[in-house]
Amino acid sequence: MSWQKIVVETQTESIEAISNILMTNGAEGVEIDDSTELDHYQPSDATVMVKAEDIVHRTSGASVSGYFANEADLVLLTNKIQSSVDELPDFGLDAHPGTVTVQAVLDDDWATEWQKYYHPVRVTRHITVVPKWENYQPIQKDEQVIVLDPGMAFGTGTHPTTKLMIQALEVVVRGGETVIDVGTGSGVLGIAARLLGAGDILGTDIDDVAVTSAQGNVDLNPQAADMQLMVSDLLNDVPNKQYDIVIANMLAEVLELLIPKVKNVLQPNGRFLLSGIYYDKRDKMISDLQENGLVVEQSMKLGDWYGIIAKFNREDN
Repeated sequence: MSWQKIVVETQTESIEAISNILMTNGAEGVEIDDSTELDHYQPSDATVMVKAEDIVHRTSGASVSGYFANEADLVLLTNKIQSSVDELPDFGLDAHPGTVTVQAVLDDDWATEWQKYYHPVRVTRHITVVPKWENYQPIQKDEQVIVLDPGMAFGTGTHPTTKLMIQALEVVVRGGETVIDVGTGSGVLGIAARLLGAGDILGTDIDDVAVTSAQGNVDLNPQAADMQLMVSDLLNDVPNKQYDIVIANMLAEVLELLIPKVKNVLQPNGRFLLSGIYYDKRDKMISDLQENGLVVEQSMKLGDWYGIIAKFNREDN
């Protein structure tokens, strides 16, 4: 079997938006090649002596590739994707050069490259993400392992925004908290919350394909077996109850829509953890949180990305 790869050349801040464009248009998965990834390079095995400067990598910008079945209408797809990429500057995102090209990829070559570059990654002090085909044993006593099947998606768990959210969970989870993971994607954040000690967890995504993928990953992690998943546009369809923690790792433009609604599902003094915030959107995001009665407790930075821990003080509203 052969696949077609649609490649978008862009900038780091547009990676998540373009990934979403590709998946919305039917990509079976995405591959990200980001020049800033090397800024956060850490060997997953301390015994492997590989210097960052010895790793072959791109030196500027980024590319996002979507994999499509060979029978897909590539002319229609490239036109639709190009049109959507051209609109990203209207949302304040730098997407240049924004070129969209097509490459043929043999299935065997794709599978080989995929497993060649996706290995266990120590995301934080307590959490390591491991692909399901790797036989990995924790190195440290307090190390927790998340097993993932990324499908065709490269680098699951390694993006700075994901790392920031898991770091935030390590800060706020004390044990037994109820959690909503909005835009759960692979389910990695909900699973991480459970491994860190959270109680009932609900993961939502607007895309039923993502929910199915997340369920597959939940099934690989018995500790998170009772994590619930559902299709929902932001918080529109979630149960009418209040949670201790709301997680949201998504585009800043979508976070802006979520912020006014999050108080409806937060317990008094509940925490809202949000990421996907590029450096030039941070001040606006903090302002939006404050205007909606949320107090910023901590702002975390990794490369050009920010994560925020905010608290809902009901008595202030």
